[in-house]
Amino acid sequence: MRRYFPLMALGLALAITQVAMCADGNPAYTSASEAGVDYTMQGEYAGTDVEDHKWGAQVIALGDGQFDVIGYLGGLPGDGWKRGDEQKRGKGALKDGKVQVTGNEWTATIDGESLVVISGDGKEVAKLKKVNRESPTLGAKAPEGAIVLFDGTTADNFNNGKLIEEKLLAASNPESKQKLGDHTLHIEFRTPFMPKSRGQARGNSGVYLQSRYEVQVLDSFGLDGKDNECGGIYQASQPIVNMCLPPLAWQTYDIEFTSAKYEGDKKISNAKVTVKHNGVTIHEGLELKNGTPGRAKEGPENLGLYLQDHGNPVAFRNIWVVEKK
Repeated sequence: MRRYFPLMALGLALAITQVAMCADGNPAYTSASEAGVDYTMQGEYAGTDVEDHKWGAQVIALGDGQFDVIGYLGGLPGDGWKRGDEQKRGKGALKDGKVQVTGNEWTATIDGESLVVISGDGKEVAKLKKVNRESPTLGAKAPEGAIVLFDGTTADNFNNGKLIEEKLLAASNPESKQKLGDHTLHIEFRTPFMPKSRGQARGNSGVYLQSRYEVQVLDSFGLDGKDNECGGIYQASQPIVNMCLPPLAWQTYDIEFTSAKYEGDKKISNAKVTVKHNGVTIHEGLELKNGTPGRAKEGPENLGLYLQDHGNPVAFRNIWVVEKK
């Protein structure tokens, strides 16, 4: 009895504060109100410098008041900046309620609403304002004839489906009971805020088309955008641009999928996919020569949509498909 009540109290506290302890021993926050001051500083900033050049910045929380800061000449990824364009990188630390950033011959101060850049000779050269980008397809309604897999009312359309926060679908390895061939998919997802975690331990899940081809889900905000990061086709292709928004922001995948074609057991054409992440095309007509590991092997039969559990509290909502005849 002496051990039961403290454990029960801990479980109640975690439920109330909407924070979980993940496999790596680090906290995962699912509510911005509980995420602390580091969360208020992280995010995206945009504006122009004194020479009217457009800049974007991403501020990535690393835990314990530490931050990575990346500046993008031309604008934020998907809003002007593209792979290979100029970047500026700095390190930041929280001090007296603000983040003090040091870069190569520049410094900056972040207060959660703006990011002010100072040149090496002490002059203010840019002031960027915090922005909260939102996918243009966020909340998209299922068109007439669509099959609604999840609308927040029940998880019964999935094997192993589980409701969390009353109206969201958990990344509990659910697989849709509806078997899918060629189709259009709309799905929305939210990664947790896990500032102390790194790499594949940070908001990891996956959207498996036909349970065979994984479009990675990960908190890869501010990373390079590799095939095992958000928007990547695992072990097949990196996204054209890393369109991952900050953790806890709702994001979208809009996917056009054509299944592999078979004559008997012989594959005669590969699967193809076009993926828009938060409204920006990150794969276009990509040929999938092989399935990706983690679920089902390639084959002629239609299979369901599978959402991977990787031990992190990733959530999904507003999932619907339109079958192609």
